[in-house]
Amino acid sequence: MIIIAGHTLVDAADRDANVAAFRGLVTRAREADGCLHFSMTADSVDPGRTNMLEIWRDADALDAWRKRARGPRATKPHHVDVKRYDAADGGPLF
Repeated sequence: MIIIAGHTLVDAADRDANVAAFRGLVTRAREADGCLHFSMTADSVDPGRTNMLEIWRDADALDAWRKRARGPRATKPHHVDVKRYDAADGGPLF
C-alpha cells in the first residue's frame, strides 16, 4: 500500500478556489484502478492550508495514475510538504 500525505499553503483568499480546482482530479482518481482513497480538502483551522491524502493499492496503480493524472491549473503554493509512505500492514484502529 502506498500513502501520499501532506499539505500545501496558499494565500487564504485563494485556498477555496484551489480546492475546487482539484475536484475533477479527485473524482477521476477515485475512479482509477487501485485507488483506495483520494482527498484534497480545506483545513479546518488554517485558512491557507490544503490537506491531501492518497492511498493506493500498490506502486503500479500509483504509477499508472500519475501517467494520466493531468492536474488542474491552480494557484502555485507558497509551501509544499507532501511525502510518500510505503505501508506494509494496516488494520482496525479500535
